[in-house]
Amino acid sequence: MAKKVMAATLGSPSVSGRSQGLDWSALAGLTSIVALLPAWLMTASVLWLPFWWWGQVSYLLFVGSLFALFIVLFARGTQRFVLMKLLGARMPTAREQSRLDEAWLPIMRRSGLGRRRFVLAVVDVDEMNAFACGGHLVVVSSFAIERLDREQLTGVLAHELSHHLGFHTVALTIGQWMILPITLLSRGGMALHRTAESLTRAFAQRIPLLHALGLFVAAFLHVVSWLLMLNVSLATLLGNAASRLTEYDADRRAAHLGFGHELLAAMRASGYEDTSSLRQNVWHRVFASHPPMKLRINRLASHLRKFGAVR
Repeated sequence: MAKKVMAATLGSPSVSGRSQGLDWSALAGLTSIVALLPAWLMTASVLWLPFWWWGQVSYLLFVGSLFALFIVLFARGTQRFVLMKLLGARMPTAREQSRLDEAWLPIMRRSGLGRRRFVLAVVDVDEMNAFACGGHLVVVSSFAIERLDREQLTGVLAHELSHHLGFHTVALTIGQWMILPITLLSRGGMALHRTAESLTRAFAQRIPLLHALGLFVAAFLHVVSWLLMLNVSLATLLGNAASRLTEYDADRRAAHLGFGHELLAAMRASGYEDTSSLRQNVWHRVFASHPPMKLRINRLASHLRKFGAVR
């Protein structure tokens, strides 16, 4: 009886209206932010030193200001004019906008969300791809716009919107911005390590004390840089594990909005339904940000058979 009621309401306005909400897979993404904190705080300390030296800026004020920047990241204007540039995305052409509107407007009507809340962008790559970023961006590859029909494109966009509705992109966006200065500091440390080694060999070879000091500084920089990147790798591992969970959740949310069959058609048309991804080595599967397409297809098809969907 419960199944019958669910099938009757799946995709209806009452269910679609409840499709927005934080889920545990989004909370799992916070583990990557927690894992990044040690390396990020170390990086922040290095960046803070010049401000303290010349301006007597307190450490707490400096770190608090950096955290405040995370809030700015989620402003629609910031995402449109900054994130799009960093992602290599652009605004759609008139023809692309027309195709996107045909697929996007039914989703907006079904979800009851304002059209201006989100920004649709295009990335020029020769592969079937789409992703959600920040709190407002939905990016689709030009290849997908050209190759998918209207219903399939609707399914893809509903899936990406579902990432926003589930707040999946929050931890991802913050994590990416936290990784950026850590990576820059690590690369800078590696460069200084090589410089210290070269200077030690060139000028301190005949002076044992300077030679030992130079080698110590070079080794210290190498170890610190290596630890920073190890921290990033751990956070990436945790973030990708959470990302795989959010993919399944976004598929279900798209079905709850009433676009499950369209998404399923897009998955099958994407050309990735072979089992090659299932045969990849363990490390590739552990570090993958997406589950194998075959598994997603099977789970979504099972979900649609179990609960049905309003067409």
